[in-house]
Parts: sequence; C-alpha cells; structure tokens
Amino acid sequence: MSSFTASIDLPPRASSVPLARRLVRDVLRTWRAPQDPEDAELLVTELVANVVDHAGGDVLTLELSLAGAWLRVGVLDGSAVVPVIREMSHTEERGRGMQLVAAVADRWGCEEHRGGKRVWFELSPAGVGEPAEP
Repeated sequence: MSSFTASIDLPPRASSVPLARRLVRDVLRTWRAPQDPEDAELLVTELVANVVDHAGGDVLTLELSLAGAWLRVGVLDGSAVVPVIREMSHTEERGRGMQLVAAVADRWGCEEHRGGKRVWFELSPAGVGEPAEP
C-alpha cells in the first residue's frame, strides 16, 4: 500500500482557514484518497480556526498523511492549551468546533509537541468505521 505525507506552514490568521481547506481538497484529490473530502475540509476548518481564534503564535503547521486507506490530518501550533469539547449552547454563536471533530472523525486527539501541541483527526475511507485498537 502507498503512503503519502505533506506538511505546510501557514500564518495563524483568518485567511489561512480557506487556504487550508483548499490545500486539503487538492491533496486528497491528487492522492486519490478514499475519504469524503467534505468531511476532511470541515474538520481542518475547525482545527485551523481554533488556532487562529485561541492559540495565535507565529505559525501553524498543517500535516497530512495517507497510510494505506487511512487519512490523518494534524494542526500544530505553539500553544500548550488543549482544546475542549464544550457543552452545546443555543445562545453562543461559536464553540461547536471540537464537537464537530468528535462527531465526524473516526478518531481524534491532542498531543504535546515541542512546547505546543498537535491536534489531529483520522478519517477512514468513505463508508468504513473506526479502526481496531492496536
């Protein structure tokens, strides 16, 4: 099975959100990845927007890897503040991003990375469920 990886640094500003979406869409198409590109775009939008809104810093890094049929997307930033899944609120306009990630991704997580963090998600091929635990 083929494996592919890609990584790009982006400025942590609002204009990076649609750019990250386009990058994910283009990379998945180039790799002929079997994942639903709309799911991947939605989730990367949430992760990059979280960095823009909450982490700041000088740079964020978007990482993509396709190993076999599984896609893993990570967003790295310099903040050690871990994202939180908030309670659903009908009065708040924002704050549902990590709920979307948890609901749509097959797996997701957050790990320390060089004084900051990597928030990642994995998507199975369209129509396949969660991977077996190792």
